[in-house]
Amino acid sequence: MIVLDEARTRASLSWRPLVEAIREAFRAGCQMPAKHEHFIETPDAPDAPDAKLLLMPAWTAGGPIAVKVANVFPGNAARGLPAVNAAVLLMDGATGAILALIDGGEVTARRTAASSALAADYLARKDASHLVMLGTGRLGGGNLIEAHAAVRPIRRVTIWGRSAEKAAAVAARWQGKGLAVSATQDLATAVGEADIVSTATLAREPVLQGDWLRPGTHVDLVGNFAPTAREADDAVMRRATVFVDTRAALKTGGDLVIALANGTLRESDIAGDLFDLTRGAHPGRRDPEEITLFKSVGAAIEDLAAARLVWERASG
Repeated sequence: MIVLDEARTRASLSWRPLVEAIREAFRAGCQMPAKHEHFIETPDAPDAPDAKLLLMPAWTAGGPIAVKVANVFPGNAARGLPAVNAAVLLMDGATGAILALIDGGEVTARRTAASSALAADYLARKDASHLVMLGTGRLGGGNLIEAHAAVRPIRRVTIWGRSAEKAAAVAARWQGKGLAVSATQDLATAVGEADIVSTATLAREPVLQGDWLRPGTHVDLVGNFAPTAREADDAVMRRATVFVDTRAALKTGGDLVIALANGTLRESDIAGDLFDLTRGAHPGRRDPEEITLFKSVGAAIEDLAAARLVWERASG
């Protein structure tokens, strides 16, 4: 068994190969049981919500088996520690032998961004060059920008965050890296000029309004996936052709759960998922004026694709 830390995992997951690995995984399919969720009491942090243990398995017949184990401990914030710790265990599908223990945080961050880029490859206009990014964290400040730039000719990026200082700091980190990156607090104007709008926030209430979107925009909703929280308002859902990573998003992604509950959307309004797009069951964008939307909540098939790619690169 080999152990791959964050740096080695990142080095093995270049954007374009990762996008293609996830594309092929969705085309081929796999066995993917429902995510296991278990709540854990945390008596040492009585004011924090209970911790959560997540188990996400996936495998292909005769191929590798991947299980991601993620611990979410909200009380860690008060300790100055990360709230999420994760690892991916990759095993041989023929013998059950353990092949690798892989940094789960890096796998999750990169496969999440790469899945958004994969969706954009079908749904964003081919000439999309201006990305507006809502969020200044690990995904918003880096991974989603890099991933979208791997599939579309992104030249201009506008960063927005609730903290103007954090948005400015993200923009400063991008100077000299080949993209024109700037920060803004005028989100409505920025969105109105965007080709792609990507959101990776912890918003509980909508920060993106449908009235701001111009025809032809692609919307990428990645952030808060609690069923009671959303990043986009009803007008976004009403105006867009909606896609998901998997149908599980209809039960866990608040942007969809809330819109379905209040009648803005019906399940029949969901145009397709990544299985449909990668297999040609849906052609993706059909009109340059169409507003498209992709909502992701993450899936074990993406972890399996990423872990397999890491293993192939590290062992080759």
